[in-house]
Amino acid sequence: MTAVATSPSTSSAANASTGFSLRDFFKSFMLVELLKGMALTGRYTFRRKITVQFPEEKTPLSPRFRGLHALRRYDNGEERCIACKLCEAVCPAVAITIESEVREDGSRRTSRYDIDLTKCIFCGFCEESCPVDSIVETQILEYHGEKRGDLYFTKDMLLAVGDRYAKEITAAKTADAKYR
Repeated sequence: MTAVATSPSTSSAANASTGFSLRDFFKSFMLVELLKGMALTGRYTFRRKITVQFPEEKTPLSPRFRGLHALRRYDNGEERCIACKLCEAVCPAVAITIESEVREDGSRRTSRYDIDLTKCIFCGFCEESCPVDSIVETQILEYHGEKRGDLYFTKDMLLAVGDRYAKEITAAKTADAKYR
């Protein structure tokens, strides 16, 4: 029977496999990570602060920012939505519900258009899929709801948002037109 001699290289390999290192032990004992963190904090202590006081100061928004939804109307006051249901079909979060009906003149319009903003992921697919530019996502980011039902927007609410911010929506659409 021959004895197998262990070499120093096999003993260091055994230490590496167990995960114990004398160097790591002393680094943790001397609190090296803590000192590195304190040095980083110290570097930024006396620099100029870049905090924005949000309600009073506003940061610039991207022209392609996607905020609160709105339904638009034509210049004659008629709603644009033709109830094609493309936005409902393309919505990955299933946040849009549309019901349609046929009018006396034979055209189809929506009788119900609801968006649940608690489900919406603001991807913009609804806006991209709309053939008549009816549904848009505005630059409005300051809205809230105290209850879940407050973020459930109906057709009348969406049309009211579109009517109220019609000039801003039109300006944003024309500014973004050269990129489409």
